[in-house]
Amino acid sequence: VDVSADRHQISADIYGMNFADESLASELRLPVRRWGGNATTRYNWQYDTANHASDWYFENIPNDNPDPTKLPDGSETDRFVEQDRHTSTRTLLTVPLIGWTPDQRKQAYACGFNVNNYGAQQDTDPWRPDCGNGVRPDGTEITGKTPSDTSTPITPTFMQDWMRHLIGSYGTAGSGGVELYDLDNEPMLWNETHRDVHPQPTSYAEMQDRTYQYAAAIKQVDPGAKTLGPAEWGWTGYFYSALDAAPGGPWWNNPKDRNAHGGTPFVEWYLQQMQDYEQIYGVRILDYLDLHNYPQASGVTLSPAGDAATQAKRLRSTRSLWDPTYVDESWINEPVRLIPRMREWIDANYPGTKPAISEYNWGALDHINGALAQADILGIFGREQLDLATLWSPPSASEPGAYAFRMYRNYDGQGSAYGDTWVRSTSVDQDKLAIYGAERSGDGALTLMVINKTSEDLTSSLNLSGFSPDANAKMYRYSAANLGAIVQGADQAISANGFSTTYPANSITLIVVPRSQ
Repeated sequence: VDVSADRHQISADIYGMNFADESLASELRLPVRRWGGNATTRYNWQYDTANHASDWYFENIPNDNPDPTKLPDGSETDRFVEQDRHTSTRTLLTVPLIGWTPDQRKQAYACGFNVNNYGAQQDTDPWRPDCGNGVRPDGTEITGKTPSDTSTPITPTFMQDWMRHLIGSYGTAGSGGVELYDLDNEPMLWNETHRDVHPQPTSYAEMQDRTYQYAAAIKQVDPGAKTLGPAEWGWTGYFYSALDAAPGGPWWNNPKDRNAHGGTPFVEWYLQQMQDYEQIYGVRILDYLDLHNYPQASGVTLSPAGDAATQAKRLRSTRSLWDPTYVDESWINEPVRLIPRMREWIDANYPGTKPAISEYNWGALDHINGALAQADILGIFGREQLDLATLWSPPSASEPGAYAFRMYRNYDGQGSAYGDTWVRSTSVDQDKLAIYGAERSGDGALTLMVINKTSEDLTSSLNLSGFSPDANAKMYRYSAANLGAIVQGADQAISANGFSTTYPANSITLIVVPRSQ
C-alpha cells in the first residue's frame, strides 16, 4: 500500500441497489436506489399500473395501493421517492421510451396474448388461464397482434407530465426531488420482453431518435436532472443492435445495421450521437453511460452458490470487470475488462460522461461465497473509478451479501465507513488475497479491505508507505465462522513500514489504521 500514489475520489454512488427496503437502506446510508426492470418500460404513473411483459404473461397488473381513488398521488413511484427522502438516498427512476403504456387501471388484468383471441399456448398464468405466454403449442411465436389489447401510445409529453407531478410533490433535482432518470430498460431486448407491443427489433436509428426525444424532454422540465442510458442488457448489446441479430444464424458475420453505421459498435456510436446533439444544441442530454452487466459463466449470476468449482469460478469472474488478461469463462470467451473499456469508449466518443452499471448480480448473496464476490466487486468499482452502480435483486438484511455492503458502509453499526479516497493497493496474488485501500476524509484514517478468497488461512505481510500510523489498527471481520455479524478482533500492531497478520479462510477483513496526529 502506497498512500501517496494513485489517489482519486471514490464515488459513494457505487454502493447503490435496486429496490432495497427502507430499513436496510437506512442502515447502509444507501447513496442511490434504482426503480428499474422490465415492468418499468410500460408503467403508467397515472393509474399506477405496469405491464409485466414476458416476465409474467404480458399482463397489466395494478400495483397494491392503499387508496387508488387518490391516484396519481400515492402511487408506487411516489412511495419509492418518499422512502428515498426518508433515508437521504438519491432516486434513480426509470422512464419509458418504448412509446406504449397500460391504457387504464384494469381490475380485469388485461394481457397481451389472450387465449380466447389468439388460441392455445404453451404456458398460461396459473391464476388467470386466459393469459398466455405468446407461444403456440408447436413452439412458434404468435405474431400480428394488436398493442391495444393492453396498451396505448404515448409521447414524451406523458413522461414530462409525470415529472411535473413528481416535482410538485417533491421538488426538482436540486431541491430534494428525483435527481437521476434511467432512459428505459434493456431496449435491445424489447422485441423479446415486450414483443406484444414492440415486435420489431430495435435499431441504431430508433435508439438515437427515442433518446433525443425523451432525454431532451427531461432536460426541458428539469435542467438539473441527470440522465443515464442506454441501460443495455449485456455483451452483444454493447456492440450490435437487435436488428443486427434478427436474421439469426451467424448474424455477427454480417451485422447489417452496424455496417450501415460505418461498422461502429453500438455503444460507441450511441455516445457519438449524444456528443453530436450537444454540439448542435448546446445541451448535454446524456450524463451517464449506463450498461447492465451479468456474468455469463454458467451457474454464477442470480444463482445459488453451487459446488466448489462454481464458487471458485464466481470469485475469478470478478476479474471481467477490469483484467485485460482474464478471458471470460463463458460463450464470450475473450477479455471483457468492462470498466476500463467503458472509460475508453467515453474518452474517445463523449468525454465527461460518467460510467454506470445500473444492474449487476454475481449470485449467491445468501452464502459467504457471494459475499466475498460482492465485497471484491465493490472494491473493484472504487479502484477502477466507476461513478454509479446499483445491485439488482439485493439481499435481505440478514443475508451474507448485505454484510459485504456493511463492511464498506457501516462496519461497526455506528455509521463508520470505508474510506473515500483511493490509494495504491496491490496484491501479489489477487485471486487469493485481494486488497483495496482508501483514506477516509474527516479523521484521515487509512482503511484496508482484504478479502481471502480461498478455503485456507493465509498469512501475509503488508508493506506500507506514505502514511504515519498510530501504534495499533482496528480489525473488523466478516467470515464463514459467523455469518450473522461483523466481529471486531484484537487490535493489530503496526509500524510505519506495515505489518504481518493471518487472514482466515473465506473472510473479509477491514483494517482501520488511525493517522498519527
